[in-house]
Amino acid sequence: MTRRRPEILAPAGDLDSMKAALASGADAIYFGLDEGFNARARAENFSLATLPGTLALVHRAGARAYLTLNTLVFEPELPVVENILRRIAEAGVDALIVQDPAIALVARAVCPQMEVHASTQMTISSAEGARFAKGLGATRVVVPRELSVAEIRRLASETDVELEVFIHGALCMSWSGQCLTSEAWGGRSANRGQCAQSCRLPYDLVVDGQTRELGDVQYLLSPKDLAGVMAVPQLVEIGVHSLKIEGRQKGPQYVATAVQGYRRWVDGVSAGTPDTGALRKDLADMTLSYSRGFSHGFFAGSDHQTLVEGRFPKHRGAYLGRVESVHGRDVRVVDDTEGRPWTGGLGQDDEKMRPDAPVGKVSSPLETETPVAAEVSPRPGMGVVFDDGHPEDKHEPGGPLFRVERKGRGWVLGFGNPGPDLGRVKPGQRVWMTSDPALAKRTEELLGRGEPEGRVPLELTVTGAAGSPLTVLGRARGGHVYSVSSEVALAEARGGGIDEALLRDKLAALGGTPFTLTGLDTSGLAAGLHLPVSEMKALRRRLVAELSEAVARGPVRTVNEGSTLESLRASLRERVQPTPRAVEDVRLLPLCRTDEQLEAVIAAGLPEVELDWMELVGLQRAVERARAAGLRVTIATVRVQKPGEEGYDARIAKLKPDAVLVRHWGAMMHFLERPPAPGETRPALHADFSLNVTNSVTALHLLGLGLDTLTFAHDLDAVQLGAMLEHLPAERFTVTVHHHISTFHTEHCVYSHTLSHGRDYRSCGRPCEKHRVSLRDHKGLEHPVVVDVGCRNTVFNAQAQSAASLVPSLLTRGMRRFRVEFVRESREEASRVLSAYQELLAGRISPAEAVRRAAVHEQFGVTKGTMKVLNPTFTVQR
Repeated sequence: MTRRRPEILAPAGDLDSMKAALASGADAIYFGLDEGFNARARAENFSLATLPGTLALVHRAGARAYLTLNTLVFEPELPVVENILRRIAEAGVDALIVQDPAIALVARAVCPQMEVHASTQMTISSAEGARFAKGLGATRVVVPRELSVAEIRRLASETDVELEVFIHGALCMSWSGQCLTSEAWGGRSANRGQCAQSCRLPYDLVVDGQTRELGDVQYLLSPKDLAGVMAVPQLVEIGVHSLKIEGRQKGPQYVATAVQGYRRWVDGVSAGTPDTGALRKDLADMTLSYSRGFSHGFFAGSDHQTLVEGRFPKHRGAYLGRVESVHGRDVRVVDDTEGRPWTGGLGQDDEKMRPDAPVGKVSSPLETETPVAAEVSPRPGMGVVFDDGHPEDKHEPGGPLFRVERKGRGWVLGFGNPGPDLGRVKPGQRVWMTSDPALAKRTEELLGRGEPEGRVPLELTVTGAAGSPLTVLGRARGGHVYSVSSEVALAEARGGGIDEALLRDKLAALGGTPFTLTGLDTSGLAAGLHLPVSEMKALRRRLVAELSEAVARGPVRTVNEGSTLESLRASLRERVQPTPRAVEDVRLLPLCRTDEQLEAVIAAGLPEVELDWMELVGLQRAVERARAAGLRVTIATVRVQKPGEEGYDARIAKLKPDAVLVRHWGAMMHFLERPPAPGETRPALHADFSLNVTNSVTALHLLGLGLDTLTFAHDLDAVQLGAMLEHLPAERFTVTVHHHISTFHTEHCVYSHTLSHGRDYRSCGRPCEKHRVSLRDHKGLEHPVVVDVGCRNTVFNAQAQSAASLVPSLLTRGMRRFRVEFVRESREEASRVLSAYQELLAGRISPAEAVRRAAVHEQFGVTKGTMKVLNPTFTVQR
């Protein structure tokens, strides 16, 4: 039985990649603009000036064009974004992929018919989160890569928005939209399209303060690439709308091999005739085009032993075997199975929840046929590299093959001279095939074929009667309708007259055009009529010319003239209720993660505390201790929440906190939609930094939904923060003035991967309950790794960041809420930090003195962090 075939969505970082995707059969293309606001700023991208021509190319090929405006927007950039959105709508983009709610809201104000997709950068990971996206006008959600097939199935059953799933390409180690490593370590923001790829760097493992030797495993946060072919059958069954290939920074060969492979596989699966033989060959081509080693990602649930190999961070290609011996210019390689893709099955149970968590069970095996292995055999001309344990070396031994001879369980590889330095090649080293000139040649031929033809569906309706013209109405995708009538009237036929066969032959001969006939309705055409063939051909030419131009322009839309930004702000402001809990006094808000830190807060005499018990263990006891001391209690939600994990929010609600610090869209919707019990009031809702609020449009929308306060995103600097406050009530915001920025938030468990042999919490032995792990970077800084209740890891920055120098200015502007966050500080350390900021907020010490006192010991230090310092003479302690 044929099922609805999901869309194949291809990346395009440049024009050649776009052409390769279209020629290979992509249904849709996604790409970004040179003008910015896309998450792949380092790709070549496309210009706004040439956008109409780019879109015409895509539309003539029968594909849809999705533009990535999937970064955060700062306040001064809103007018620029509005102008870009107007030009995008006029150019005929089919849909926008957005991260910032502001872009969705402004886009719909500029063009009410604009189709909006919620980017994976928005971190929509549950049905509750999908309801938030739908409220922005989004019709599709790009689901996080961390969801298993079972979780995608559950999400699909709980929402009516379209689901787009990453099926192939690089995996981000952090949950998308929740990675702040580039901001914290590299001075540039991944949420602004400037990912520094900190996950691809080497790290040392530090366990309980001691370095743990791991041999050649150095890249502890560098995942293999995703090849989700074995999940396709179930994703087709679930009815996901789109299968997305990652790779806007890769070339046309990568794009062509991936699109061709998934096109064949998805077509076969949808038709019930999958061809695993063709799949093996296609996987080989994909592997040689670009691969860090393939994995199933999270489609079968977590497997902390296979997601990260840790020996290399870059392209390796197809694994061939190990070096047995070297003789002159010949290398004997023994075939083995270690390192080959698909050596394991995908039948593991997908239950992801901790057994003690009060959540719904999401558990089902990922049912597949026998795992399919890529078939790659060495041939002369193919590139080879020898893995000498130094993948950071740009000159690893390797080069093109001159000769290949099959020998028993392996091969003899012959190299020319000059060629690789075989003196560095030793027995036991792994051998990888990295390239195939035949693929490059095939891609060149593909690009030389010209534009694809016959891919735009066209329906024709033919009407007419004797003495009147023949009228042909054409309907093409995108809402385009055009009608043409013959100049010569229809006459009675002497013979059989015009029939469907004649019309298909003469009127609907669409070869050499963008169109393919998908329907011909002749019910309105009287029988026994005649029209010269030349007239039919003329009708076809006129119809095709008009519809070709219309299709190239894109969907029919209305674009509002003039700026809509101020009217949008005004309408959003009308929905914002007055501050429900007026804050007249300045608040220092300590966020604690341990009992010791809570005791320091109590001893400091503070009236309020935020509890972030990441594993939820002991949370009730901490709430009771804080209440006994007379403190108002705010409980932080988990950072992200997957389908079936709604019980985490329910557990927090049962503790009846005074307020909830919401960290993801699902939690926000959960508490906004949850009516208070009789006689109770809803807890105050404070949004944390992870909602990524960076402009007034997003902020006003969230306040209008019912949030009490918002936390400024860590991506902002002081100037951008100040620009936001020109349009917003300062008392409704919190600024984090001291914290260890949470750099990675990842589904992969470093504890399980390095300290056990278990694939998930059921088999890992829970090393997180016995040890403390940190990751030491190349500068010697040790970054704490902390586990939460969902077994997700947060890697915190080694150095505490301070925005103390901003405090006087922020107080003047009306800010009243200042957060201080702790990670592993002792009671004494927490007390010193709290005292310093209490004195600062009271005006008794200077920012410089507060920073000096808060530098609790050398490991933490203090950096300027993400806030620009207002006082240029201020020197930061390190």
